[in-house]
Amino acid sequence: MDKLRIRGGRELQGEVAIAGAKNAALPELCAALLSSDAVTLSNVPRLQDVTTMLKLIRNMGVQVAQGEDGVVVLDASTLNQPEAPYELVKTMRASVLALGPLLARFGQARVSLPGGCAIGSRPVDQHIKGLQAMGADIVVEHGYIIAKLPAGQKRLKGARITTDMVTVTGTENLLMAATLAQGETILENAAQEPEIPDLAELLIKMGAKIEGHGSSRIRIQGVDALHGARHAVVADRIEAGTFLCAVAAAGGDVFLRHARGDHLDAVIEKLAAAGARISVQEGGVRILSQGRLKAQSFRTTEYPGFPTDMQAQFMALNCVAQGTSTVTETIFENRYMHVNELLRLGAKIQIDGRLAMIEGVSRLSGATVMATDLRASAGLVIAGLVAEGETIVDRIYHLDRGYDRMEAKLAALGADIERVK
Repeated sequence: MDKLRIRGGRELQGEVAIAGAKNAALPELCAALLSSDAVTLSNVPRLQDVTTMLKLIRNMGVQVAQGEDGVVVLDASTLNQPEAPYELVKTMRASVLALGPLLARFGQARVSLPGGCAIGSRPVDQHIKGLQAMGADIVVEHGYIIAKLPAGQKRLKGARITTDMVTVTGTENLLMAATLAQGETILENAAQEPEIPDLAELLIKMGAKIEGHGSSRIRIQGVDALHGARHAVVADRIEAGTFLCAVAAAGGDVFLRHARGDHLDAVIEKLAAAGARISVQEGGVRILSQGRLKAQSFRTTEYPGFPTDMQAQFMALNCVAQGTSTVTETIFENRYMHVNELLRLGAKIQIDGRLAMIEGVSRLSGATVMATDLRASAGLVIAGLVAEGETIVDRIYHLDRGYDRMEAKLAALGADIERVK
């Protein structure tokens, strides 16, 4: 099992290229299931979750051609197995995104209940309720979601769907399903994360009729069929935010090529208040950080608020910032598993339910820590970059699920970091 060895204390300097967004690439790979024509995606990140999704899609009978340059061509004309088995779904929750496209195009789907990071309850009941509102018959048995259209019904039917909670994958699943439904579908209380309008733009290129994507109300007019298209995956705002926090904590001057400042308003605002100098420039975002920053309190919430996927990384920054701060986690009830590992490095953190209270310290000291989930891994790497001595981050297979060669990118910026087999 691979580990990362980090010797802290080095500033970061230079330029780093931000990869395509994992959370955009995964639903867009599933969107290819909606058409019998080839769909070509570029800027697809090289991540374990992408590898898993491509394996799942191939298992359905889809022809996949993958290049070294981040280009993936998917031909679902040969799809003959509308099923996502447990063996492939258990490690990645995003596999449930196959449910809507399979049901919309083939009238049936069998998808295992998903797995992924153990950060809390992430039920798929909103997906099921929405598809049922569109006329699907769905049962959950033996660990599988089994969906089909009633006898004599050839297509899903448009519906007005208001989800009980804001759900990103639920919005994506229902959006994809609605593109081939009969009539109009309106999604109320839709998630607004940038990955959703990026998915909608791909679907529109494929012939879908969508309005309001990027807002809480999305209107879809169903069409008879979708055709092939070409689309570049949007840059990963969470990878960009992670590197911003890394530079802010370690110090330095770095340009994040391809980063979208307009997708990071909440994070940039907090970093600027902490004392980092950030400028949105043509082709990316630049950050300059000198000296110890000021601790910042924040509360995670749905986009455009502060993202839960940036909570661990910013908490690592707060651990070495001046002053005391609080973090309130409102999205997932079990997303403080990195706290015990930060304590091993000398951080001062107290947890009270969903509230974390952090007292900034002048130094952290290197130790062996264990990654518990994807974003917690990134937070531990940031802490290791500023800790005195050597830090070993174990179980980094979590990190590989969402970051494209993070250690190589950090090393190119001057960090003393290496992967240990």
